[in-house]
Amino acid sequence: MKLAIHHRQGSFSDRWINYCEKNNIDYIIVNAFDSDIVDQLKDCDIFMWHHHHAQYKDVLTAKRIIFALEHAGVKVFPDFKTGWHFDDKVAQKYLLEAIDAPLIPSYVFYDKAEALEWAKKTDYPKVFKLKGGAGSANVKLIKSFKEAKTLINKAFDRGFTQYDRFGAFKERIRKVKEGKAGLIEIQKGLGRLFITTEFAKRQPPEKGYVYFQDFIPDLDSDIRIQVIQNRIFGLKRFVRENDFRASGSGDFIHFNPDNIDKKILNCTLSLIEKVKSQCLTIDFIYINNEPHIVELSYGFPIEFYDDCTGYWDEKLVWHEGKFNPQEWMVESLFNMVSPQ
Repeated sequence: MKLAIHHRQGSFSDRWINYCEKNNIDYIIVNAFDSDIVDQLKDCDIFMWHHHHAQYKDVLTAKRIIFALEHAGVKVFPDFKTGWHFDDKVAQKYLLEAIDAPLIPSYVFYDKAEALEWAKKTDYPKVFKLKGGAGSANVKLIKSFKEAKTLINKAFDRGFTQYDRFGAFKERIRKVKEGKAGLIEIQKGLGRLFITTEFAKRQPPEKGYVYFQDFIPDLDSDIRIQVIQNRIFGLKRFVRENDFRASGSGDFIHFNPDNIDKKILNCTLSLIEKVKSQCLTIDFIYINNEPHIVELSYGFPIEFYDDCTGYWDEKLVWHEGKFNPQEWMVESLFNMVSPQ
């Protein structure tokens, strides 16, 4: 049995490689951008690639390559059910609605006149989002029809750049004020006001659609739950000061049996049964004390859950102890190729 890994430093592949070396697993490192990558993988049973939403070449072709190999019988990570909706909030809207999951009420329009007509009649505030982005990037609170109209006009005209320079600069300032970053971040942010990222230069503007979600007031946090191999773990993320966004705040606590709402765990089990993802990240908030889903992903920062003290299994039995979620990703694929 042979495993191939597309390696990017600072991604899941660091831990995948360590796991393979530790357990004497036969693996090779490949460059998925090689023109003959399919030929290179002819004798491989497994292919793994932690593709990233902010890496231009990843966005351009990762899903094409991974899903093509899956068609050929190669066990891949992330597979189709895990990755097709990655970094696409509009796709996630359709998925969650189709399986009757408790999604935050969400609205997408592909016609300017229809969007403006809805915006005139709806109540405010609303949350505006581009379909891509993480860590609260490309997310804005819209407080009036006037603000919504401005965004709708822009969405159906020149569109939105993939990098919000001023939003990113304000986020750098926040982190420095809170002692989470040094002054060098301010200097970098000033530079980014004039020179955008390579990713934003290569990606076309987001336009031709507009996407909103209902705003749920008076929330001090959201809940991020992770499921890998039917193992559930997660954390509560607190919102930024004088803000409504929790994602990317860097302020969180990990869950254990004493501080988790069982409704969250039961909703997670129901969702994973329908979605059948190898690795599912779920962001929850509450509406009238009931958990509702904001969005989904498969990715997360590599060390995000290292301080978790345990996890729940599919029967909601708690297992105490540290774990390495990236190792579970490799194990799950090996179990598929050689069931125990």
